[in-house]
Parts: sequence; structure tokens; C-alpha cells
Amino acid sequence: MTASPPPFRFAIQGGPFGDPAALAEHARRVEALGYDELYSADHIGGVDPFAPLLAAALATDRLRVGPLVINNELHHPVLLARTAATIDRLTGGRLVLGMGTGYQQSEHDAIGSPIRPPGPRVDRFAESLAILRSLFDSGSAGHAGEHLDVHLDDLGVRPVQDRLPVLIGGHGRRVVGVAGRFADIYQFTGLTHAADGTVAPGGFGMDDLRRRAAWLSDAAAGRRIERSALVQFTAVADRAPSPDDLADRFGLAADTLAESPFVLTGPVEQIVDQLERTREELGISHIVVRDPDGFAPVVDRLRGR
Repeated sequence: MTASPPPFRFAIQGGPFGDPAALAEHARRVEALGYDELYSADHIGGVDPFAPLLAAALATDRLRVGPLVINNELHHPVLLARTAATIDRLTGGRLVLGMGTGYQQSEHDAIGSPIRPPGPRVDRFAESLAILRSLFDSGSAGHAGEHLDVHLDDLGVRPVQDRLPVLIGGHGRRVVGVAGRFADIYQFTGLTHAADGTVAPGGFGMDDLRRRAAWLSDAAAGRRIERSALVQFTAVADRAPSPDDLADRFGLAADTLAESPFVLTGPVEQIVDQLERTREELGISHIVVRDPDGFAPVVDRLRGR
């Protein structure tokens, strides 16, 4: 008997996070349109990734909130666990903790905080996640690793949720492997990074996604992980830009963009069909976009289906 596909869930990244009144209105609007989650970001030069989430949650009834994603290089896992558990308590158990390895060299240069090379960065990421999971689940952690040495009997604050969900976003094979061990949600981003952190759409193609989906299945070893896509462009309209129109913008072939879940453009029915095909082939059912009103017709059609 074929298993039923996971139901679609939708989320928004972004908002007026520095203005409390505008943020409350935005969060209520996002919730009213049927989105399940509202995400912030973690970048030097922007607002704190956690503080606005509390305001958004307090303005709504069910909306889940989270950072998308925390730059692991900027945080110690014990202090991060303390903040996350506190936010989870104050929101009544509505936090999703998004985690990433970090990638932007210029942000670290600006504050004089070195960023590790990719290999050690992923090693520390795995260590941090092991510590976080232990602190969330038991309140204690004992870990002596290459990058982190933690021996804590009691964090002093526990999440409301029995299992505080962790979303891991990334592209490289080792990060996908870490996600297989620790993620509750794995997010395909389609983005690759140069040595200095410059972002490019190097993973938009379906072959890349199939490869990473297989890596994730192997690493998960039967553990259920929700699969997510961070969509980079949306336009829901009969006369929306076509893949041909967008090819120069992304530096990719129109055929690649037409298949990619990171570019959703066209009439509602066309996008609905595209998302259903992607879910069938890759299992991606959690969709994060940045235009709540523009994408709402698709949410209305697919949410919970």
C-alpha cells in the first residue's frame, strides 16, 4: 500500500521586524492567510533573530515562529539552547529552531570574529546540534569534542514542546548528512556559496535535488524528516514572468528554472501542479516564500492537502 504524501505546509520569511506595531499586524496577516510559520534571519547588520519572534507570537494565536537560519558560527550551543528554550516557553511551544553552518565572510570580518574553513565549520555544526538536542531533551549535556567542551547538569529552562523541532538548511553533502542525524525539517535552498560567502543558484537543477534527496534518505536511515524548500522567486499571475524572462537574472537555462521548486511563477494552477509534482518526486511539502499576499492563492489551494 502506497503511503499518503505529507500534507503541504507554508511559511513566510521576512517582515518589519524592527517595528512592533507593524510586526504585529504583519504576523496577524500571515496567520489569517493560512501560513503556518513566520521566520526571521540571523545576519550581522540586521535585527536580533529571536526578539521579534516573541512579539509576532504574542500577536497571534497559532503562528509558529523561528530563525531561518541561525549562523552556528556566531553562537555557543548552551547560550543558544537557553534562548531557544526561553522563547519556546514564552510562545507556548511555538518555536522552530532553524540552524545553518554560517557562510558570509564579510559579516565575520566586520566584527572581528573568524569564520572556520568549511570542514571544521561543519564539524562544529554537528557538535553544536548534538549538544542542543541533549539540552532540549534532557536539560543536560556532556560533550568533549574537537571544537566544543560542555559539561552541564542543568540548563535551568526547558522547552514546552516535548521535542523542539530543528530545521537544518544547507546544500553540501556533509551538511545533508548532519541533517539526516539531527533535523526534524531539512530545507533545500538551491544556493551554493563561494569561499567568501558569495551566493549563487548552483543547486537549482532537479538532478542536484534528486542527489541530495537520496543523500538525506541514506543519512536518515528510516527516521522521518519533513522536507522543505526555501523559494527564491514567486510571481502568481496569469502574466507572471516566464522562465525565459528570468533566465538572465539567475544565470540558468529556462528549462532548469521551469522545473525548479525555487522559482514558482505563473498562474495558480501551474504552480499547484509544479508543487504537487515536486512533492511526489522529492517529498518536499514545506514551502517557505517571502510574499504572503501574492502567494496566498496557492496556499489557499494546497494548505493541508
